[in-house]
Amino acid sequence: MAIIGATGKMGSAIAKGLTSGNYRILLCATDAEKNQSLYNDIIKQNASADIEALNCSMQASWEADIIILAVPYALEKDIVENIREVANQKILVSISNPLNSTYSELTTSTNSSAAEELQKLLPNTKVVKAFNTTFAGDFSHSIINGQQIDSFIVGNNEEAVQTVSEMVQTVGFNPVIAGDLSVSRTLEAMQLLLIQMTMKNNYPEWVAGWKILHN
Repeated sequence: MAIIGATGKMGSAIAKGLTSGNYRILLCATDAEKNQSLYNDIIKQNASADIEALNCSMQASWEADIIILAVPYALEKDIVENIREVANQKILVSISNPLNSTYSELTTSTNSSAAEELQKLLPNTKVVKAFNTTFAGDFSHSIINGQQIDSFIVGNNEEAVQTVSEMVQTVGFNPVIAGDLSVSRTLEAMQLLLIQMTMKNNYPEWVAGWKILHN
């Protein structure tokens, strides 16, 4: 799989978490020095990790069956243009939240989402929303007060959703399949609320998450 934006907080957290599974991981970032540093950190922690550092999103996406778009929402459209030709029939994981600069609201319309916008741009790609309801700090603290953090997954292709659900479980979260891609509107709003609550209450190290409790 290819992680585009691997050197960001979320990208690196996902990369490190997935090395515990049976995945070949292509680290893709524009800053080659930072990308090599991430590669070195992962190898130091797990010498048997199957990873490679690349600086070309198109090359990484061409080689991968799964593409994780770990970049800010504002950069997604430009990257999509670069990978359009090689993303057909592949799984693309959308992790972004379309937030304004003050974290007061979403920038997408009420009848759309970042994930749905990607699906329109890439109609032959299996877009799945995942990892957007978790913070980077949660990856090393996936259990809070004895409860494993839930991580929600939605998409229109059942097989793709199940594949991503297994990835979510690998990194240490409890995967919750929540519906089709339109539900990503709710998930993106949920993370906006969690960000606002974290800022208001000063949750240490930005470690906070969602948990559905039921009988």
